[in-house]
Amino acid sequence: MNDGAVRTVLITGGSGTLAGATRILLMEQGWHVFAADCNRRTLAQLEGLPGVTPLYLDVTEPDSVAQGVTAVRRHTERLDAIIHFAGILAVGSMIEMDEATLQRVIDVNLLGTFRINRAFFPLLRPPRSRIVTISSETGWQSAAPFNGAYALSKHGIEAYSDALRRELALLAIPVIKIQPGPFRSEMTASIEANFQRAAAQSMHFRPLLQRLEPLAAAEGARARDPAILAAVVLKALTARRPRPAYSVKPATLRSLLEFLPVRWMDWLVQLGLRRLLR
Repeated sequence: MNDGAVRTVLITGGSGTLAGATRILLMEQGWHVFAADCNRRTLAQLEGLPGVTPLYLDVTEPDSVAQGVTAVRRHTERLDAIIHFAGILAVGSMIEMDEATLQRVIDVNLLGTFRINRAFFPLLRPPRSRIVTISSETGWQSAAPFNGAYALSKHGIEAYSDALRRELALLAIPVIKIQPGPFRSEMTASIEANFQRAAAQSMHFRPLLQRLEPLAAAEGARARDPAILAAVVLKALTARRPRPAYSVKPATLRSLLEFLPVRWMDWLVQLGLRRLLR
């Protein structure tokens, strides 16, 4: 993609587990990685490593994003790729969740992606550069109870990515969606705490959320190796004709449910939830 020169990539959420696996793989392949994150402690652990430039950047703050562009321009005038790993999770009922929590999820997961692409777009060079958005299996599946905030943000990423892909195709810049199932990360590790917090704050659904907590935690414990996801991201970056989307190890049962009529799926979901309360 880069005519023999060192390839450069910006990775948001760059000091996290999933981004870390991708960062390591790309560095092994000769890329230079700008690892952007708002966690100064984990960024500090990247200082001095060859092939990586840690970059403090908060995707929710336009000034911070602008400062990130300036920082990257000190090293290069070109990015071969932007990869969006920055993301957060919130659990709770759509009728009880406070507005600030929902707004935060959308601000990081969806608007953060928008801000980064808009600000760093001048550094992309067609036809060599690519944008990779990290959606989720949740992005193409119908939303599960108490996962509405995260689902909303990832459905938004799907729509945003589709529109951007069709626009930037006119400029010869591919936009690729990655749709992971459960992978080991800070997000999966936080599932239990998220359910506990939601249960403590719920008036209508506390017993159900308490029953769901160990089930969600068990599913998180079965999450897959981030190296699998990293390999798919590398493929999206290097394939001569990348797919518009790559689905990576989605949960089998949830995927199969999507083939059912909506009324049937709703009935099965209600049946399962009511049985938990018996």
